Amino acid sequence: MTERKNSAWSPSSRELERQGSRRAINRKQVLIAALSSLFVLGTLALVLVTSPGWQTVKSTFFDIEYGKEVLPKVLQGLWINLQLTFIGGAAIGVIALGLALLRTTKSPTLTPFRFLATAYVDIFRGAPLILIILLVGFGVPALGLKGISSNVIFLGTVAVVLTYSAYVAEVIRSGILSIHPSQRAAARSLGLSSGQTMRYVVLPQAIRRVVPPLLNDFVSLLKDTGLVSILGVTDAVRAAQINASRTFNYTPYVVAAILFLLITIPMTRYTDRAIRQRTNAQSSEGAI
Repeated sequence: MTERKNSAWSPSSRELERQGSRRAINRKQVLIAALSSLFVLGTLALVLVTSPGWQTVKSTFFDIEYGKEVLPKVLQGLWINLQLTFIGGAAIGVIALGLALLRTTKSPTLTPFRFLATAYVDIFRGAPLILIILLVGFGVPALGLKGISSNVIFLGTVAVVLTYSAYVAEVIRSGILSIHPSQRAAARSLGLSSGQTMRYVVLPQAIRRVVPPLLNDFVSLLKDTGLVSILGVTDAVRAAQINASRTFNYTPYVVAAILFLLITIPMTRYTDRAIRQRTNAQSSEGAI
């Protein structure tokens, strides 16, 4: 017994051979991937820099000194985009949840509201966002309603919220409908009311399931806030447009694109990670 406790486990020669074989395969795959990436990217770079118009493109789109000059102005505009994203995102979450609940309710009393919610989703999910921005931005001030602000940032935010609420409502509704009916039946058998079942049992599970697509919508929301520039909002896109029109140098557009990418790429990678974790969790739940 003492000898058995003191002796440490050591892999067999067969296991060591397998481990060495796996390491060799991994090294080979990494080498192939590196060489393939180097070849493809190197070829693309070579074609780009040896093209006849490369010097013109470089001075027009990739002027580093001019990019440094306009960077503070584009950053100031990007702050507007971030404000629109977070303020609009909060409003979208509340409205979309209400729409999703109305669309999934079976209460006869709420039937007209269910029809209105369905019509809302169909209209704003089907119409292009840029048209909604134009209609709200120029149509609402034309009504001359008292108490309604004509501030273009406010109107642009309203247009974005109206459109994205329809998209997010459908995502949340799909999450609610994905919950098995047995969950509701079990909750009701424990004495929970219909509202309590939705609040404490269905919604928590539904929201967890739709987190990845919600993150995708959030990334899209950040990008689409650039469309409010058509109303005259000096966001990152508008700031880039103003500076590009002064010199006919389009480097400010590249600067704005890079700033958006610096925000959206980490968010996209986080979304991919969340999707992967969700998939692994579902696989482990289904494993026997």
